[in-house]
Amino acid sequence: MALCVVADGGSHSMDKSITLPPDEIFRNLENAKRFAIDIGGSLTKLAYYSTVQHKVAKVRSFDHSAKVSLQETDGDPLYEISVQEEITARLHFIKFENAYIETCLDFIKDHLVNTETKVIKATGGGAHKFKDLIEKKIKLKVDKEDEMTCLIKGCNFVLKNIPHEAFVYAKHADSEFRFQNTHPDIFPYLLINIGSGVSIVKVESEDKFERIGGSSIGGGTFWGLGALLTKTKRFDELLQLASKGQHTNVDMLVKDIYGGAYSSLGLTGDLIASSFGKSATTDKEFSKEDMAKSLLHMISNDIGQLACLYAKLHNLTRVYFGGFFIRGHPVTMHTITYSINFFTKGEVQALFLRHEGYLGAIGAFLKGAEEDNPNLYSWGENYAGSSGLMSVSPELNPVQRARSGTFDMLEMDRLERQLVNLPLLQDPSSYIPDTVDLTEDALAREYWLYCFEEALDRIKQKENDMALKYYLKVVKSVEELSWEQRQFALVKGLLAGNVFDWGAKAVSDMLESDPEFGFEQAKQQLQERPWLVDAYNQWIERLKGPPHKCALFFVDNSGIDIILGVFPFIRELLIRGTEVVLASNSGPALNDVTNGELQILTERIAAMDPVIQAALKEDRLALVQNGSSSPCLDLSRLDKVLATVVRERGTDLVIIEGMGRAIHTNYYAMLSCESLKLAVIKNSWLAERLGGKIFSIVFKYEVPSKSQGLH
Repeated sequence: MALCVVADGGSHSMDKSITLPPDEIFRNLENAKRFAIDIGGSLTKLAYYSTVQHKVAKVRSFDHSAKVSLQETDGDPLYEISVQEEITARLHFIKFENAYIETCLDFIKDHLVNTETKVIKATGGGAHKFKDLIEKKIKLKVDKEDEMTCLIKGCNFVLKNIPHEAFVYAKHADSEFRFQNTHPDIFPYLLINIGSGVSIVKVESEDKFERIGGSSIGGGTFWGLGALLTKTKRFDELLQLASKGQHTNVDMLVKDIYGGAYSSLGLTGDLIASSFGKSATTDKEFSKEDMAKSLLHMISNDIGQLACLYAKLHNLTRVYFGGFFIRGHPVTMHTITYSINFFTKGEVQALFLRHEGYLGAIGAFLKGAEEDNPNLYSWGENYAGSSGLMSVSPELNPVQRARSGTFDMLEMDRLERQLVNLPLLQDPSSYIPDTVDLTEDALAREYWLYCFEEALDRIKQKENDMALKYYLKVVKSVEELSWEQRQFALVKGLLAGNVFDWGAKAVSDMLESDPEFGFEQAKQQLQERPWLVDAYNQWIERLKGPPHKCALFFVDNSGIDIILGVFPFIRELLIRGTEVVLASNSGPALNDVTNGELQILTERIAAMDPVIQAALKEDRLALVQNGSSSPCLDLSRLDKVLATVVRERGTDLVIIEGMGRAIHTNYYAMLSCESLKLAVIKNSWLAERLGGKIFSIVFKYEVPSKSQGLH
C-alpha cells in the first residue's frame, strides 16, 4: 500500500484552533486503506480510501409455489423488505490550513490500522518542505510524483465522475452558479491553472497532455503587487478589499481619453484603456480597495486574453480555470468570466470546477491506487459528507468563507454499477436531461423544493396485492375489444395507472380522502381527447405497420401503474412480436418500482398469464435495472448492462413513462429511434405552465428525421 502527498500553492491564514472534532472531519479513518496528502503553501488536502458499512433495503420473495392460484395466496404478503449490512468503497478528501498539519498527522498515525503502507507519493514544493515532518510523524518514505500529471489526472477524474462538476459563474443572475451537464467525452479541453504564475495545458486524452503556454503574471503577481500597494499581506484580505473597490477611480477608461466611446474601433466608453492610468495624471491618494480592484482586473484580463488566444489557436471551446488564485472566490470568478466573454464575444465560456482545490490530491491518490483501477468504476458524490459551494461573496458572509476555509470536505462513493450513455441518444454531447433549469427558474425551484418537503411516504405492498387481484380482469376486458378499441383501451389504462403516484401531492390527497378510488375511477379523471399533447393518431397508424424489433420501457410507479397499466400494454407488444426490456430503478425513490420488486411482481403475473410466462421463458421479456435511485431519469448515466442489452437487441422503440422521467426530464431528449413519452400531469402548477389543467395528458410520439430532427 502507498500513502500519497501532493503540493499546491495557496494562501489562507486563520485562527489555529480546530473548529470540529477530528473524528467528524476524518470520518471512518479506522477503515482507511490508503492515503494521500496535498500540502500547499498554506492549504493541505488529505485524501484517503476507506470501506464503509451501511444499511440497505433488500426485497425477498415469499415462496408461494405450493399454492396454485392467486386466491389461495389472499392475505399472504408478496415479499418482505429486510435491512441488511453492505460494505462499499468511499473516497474522502479534506482540505484544511497548514497550521493544522501536525495535529492531523498525529491523528492519522493514531488511527492508521493499515500497517502495510510504506510509501508516500509526493508532488510539488509543499511536499518537499514538509518531507521530514511527514516521515517523522507517520514513519513513511516520501516518493515524489510529477505535479502536473497529478493535476490532470485529478481533473479528468472529477469531470468524468461528478455530474455538474463544471459551472459558469454569473454574478448578477438569480442563481450565480449555472452547472454544466457531464459531457460523455471530456476531451479535448484547456486547463488554465493559475497559481503563482499561469500554466496553460492542453489535455487530449487520459494520458496525453501538453503545457502549451503560460505566463509569469498570475496569482503571485496579484498577491505581491497587492501587498506592495496596500500593505495587506493576506491573500483573502486582498480579495476582500478588491470586492469593495471601484476600479474606475484608478483605471483610465476609453471615455477618459475620447470623451465617450471610440465607435469606429468598436470600443465602448467604459472599457479600460489603461490599468492604473489615472495614477500617473491625478495628484491624489487612492484607496486600498480601489487599487486592489484595479489590480484584480488587470491580472484577470491578462489571463483571460491569454486563455482566449490559446483556445482559438488550438480550436478548443472547453476552457477550465483552476488553481489557488480561483479557489471559489466570487469576485475572482466574476472578473475572469467578464474577461473571457469580452475577448471571445461570448463564443467561449469560462468554466470553473466545484472541486478544483482537490485535483492534485485526487491525482496523486489515483497514482498510488493504480493497482485498484479506480477508473473501472463509476463514482457518485456523497452530498451528506461534502461541503458545498458558497452562494454569496465573502464580504457579505465572512463566516461562511471562514468555515469553508477551515475545513472543506468531499466524499465519493463507488457505485455498484458502471454508468454510461444510452446508445440511442441522438447526440449525447448536447443531451440535457432537465426540461426546466431550476438554477435559473426561481418559481420552478421554489415549487419543487416545497413538493419534496411535502412528499408523503406510502406502503407499496397493499397496492401491489390489490392490483394483482384485478390483473386478469383487466386483460380479459381488453381482449374482448376490436383491435382499434383495444389499442386505445391499453393506452388509456397505461395513463390511468400513471395517475397512481403518491409522490404527487394531488394524488396522495385524493387517495387519502377516498380509499376506494380505483383503477376504473382513475380513467374517469383523465382528460378527454384531444389531449394537452396528443400524437395518438400517429401512434395508432404506426401500429398498423410492422412490429418493432425491441421496445425499451422505462417504468414508473409500483402497484396499479406497473401491474394494471404497463403489463397489459407490453403484453400487446409481445403478442405483436416485439421484444420488451423493462428498465426499473436500482434503488428506491418515492413509490417507484425497483428492480427487486419488479422481478417478484413479474413472477406472480407470469404464474397467471401464459403470454408473460412464455415471453420470460423465451427471453423476449427482460427485466434490467437502470442504475438510478431517482424519480427522474438521466439517460447519460445508465447501468452499463442496460446499455449493452439495448444495443444487442437492436432496440428501435423507447417508451418513457411518468412526470419525473418524461416531463421534468427528457421531454426534449432527441433519440435515434422512435420514442413514446407519456404522462398524466398530477400537479396544477406544472399543468398551468404547460397550458393545461390537473390530470392533463401528454402523449408525445416522435420519429427521428435526418433532415428535420424530431417531429
